[in-house]
Amino acid sequence: MGKLQYSIVINAPKEKVWKTMLNKDTYEKWTDVFMPGSSYVGDWTEGSKILFLAPDETGKLSGMVSRIKENHQYEHISIESIGVVSNGEEDTSSQEAKKWAGSLENYTFKEFDGKTELHVDLTSDGDVDRQMLEMSEKTWPKALTRIKKLSEES
Repeated sequence: MGKLQYSIVINAPKEKVWKTMLNKDTYEKWTDVFMPGSSYVGDWTEGSKILFLAPDETGKLSGMVSRIKENHQYEHISIESIGVVSNGEEDTSSQEAKKWAGSLENYTFKEFDGKTELHVDLTSDGDVDRQMLEMSEKTWPKALTRIKKLSEES
């Protein structure tokens, strides 16, 4: 995949945008564009493990095993993939898991004049396929629009 970058300006302070992205109830609303039923298990504390999950077509949980690499509250958060969840089981050793290992999702929040510019940087050195790249290009702009809408609601 290499590196993908997205950004959006949101008419809300960075604290509100941060909470919209990470609080479970609003997280589930904006990540629904990637996969209906998306959620997470864990917390956003630096160094902690977190599972990003959604039911697959058979109803079993699938997703990513990750860890919070960095957390500078209201400024920046970095999430590192360490494996996958398949059929409800964590996997950090298969070929599929290894191709995701080391991938990063970095979110940076910059506030100016009461607005927040949210930057999303996705990087991967693994063999992430073209289908995933195309899915990211279609869904990330929708996800950012949803974060904007949720953050700007009073």
